[in-house]
Amino acid sequence: MEKNEQFIDSAGRVAKELVKFSQDMNMNEEMFLDMLEESLAPVDQFFANYNCAIMEVETKFKVLNEQFSLKYDGNPIESIHSRVKDYDSIIRKVIRKNIPRDLDSIEENINDIAGVRVVCSFVDDIYRLADCLLQQDDITLIRRKDYIKNPKPTGYRSLHLIVSVPIFLENERKEVKVEVQLRTIAMDFWASLEHKLRYKKNISKEMVENLSHELVDCANISASLDSRMQNVRNLILKESRGVEK
Repeated sequence: MEKNEQFIDSAGRVAKELVKFSQDMNMNEEMFLDMLEESLAPVDQFFANYNCAIMEVETKFKVLNEQFSLKYDGNPIESIHSRVKDYDSIIRKVIRKNIPRDLDSIEENINDIAGVRVVCSFVDDIYRLADCLLQQDDITLIRRKDYIKNPKPTGYRSLHLIVSVPIFLENERKEVKVEVQLRTIAMDFWASLEHKLRYKKNISKEMVENLSHELVDCANISASLDSRMQNVRNLILKESRGVEK
């Protein structure tokens, strides 16, 4: 039996045991629901913490975007997207990585439960925004992977940051990890289409290999476009500064 099937089977047994337990304890429906709600409270808080961390990071980028629009006469951020991994995705990762099945272990060992993707106009904007974020005294950098300067073999490009950000709860301050991805419009366009094509079924291995080469070529063309647009921007900025003088 596959691990996913084992988990589903286990979940079914747990549900049956809960129902039997409620019957054995002579619980009425209301008492059983109260007990269930109390049991699920830590899980609800777990997801709420990551949602709060996302709001903190999003706000920081929105403030930077507003500041940059005044200083550089243009908004560097085209869009911001965020998500918290759903329960099923987390469980699959826990099973795949053989992580202990408690919330503390999951928080410790999985870094991308909360994700924020920032889409920028130009490559320079990515590094400028990343530097500004990391200079803030309440942001702690855990890991940095630069897939722009060092693209993945697939052609994927993006700057990845795993950061820790504080959230302030009713009676405590808690550090929560967030994965931040910064991309240009071209990088985001390529990654979105590549993701859709990667999971298409009923494609022969030969076709998959051919498409992989084609996708790498597309990624290189996309990177060339980013470079040329950056050069155009630099020339415009240089010319405008010369005129101002």
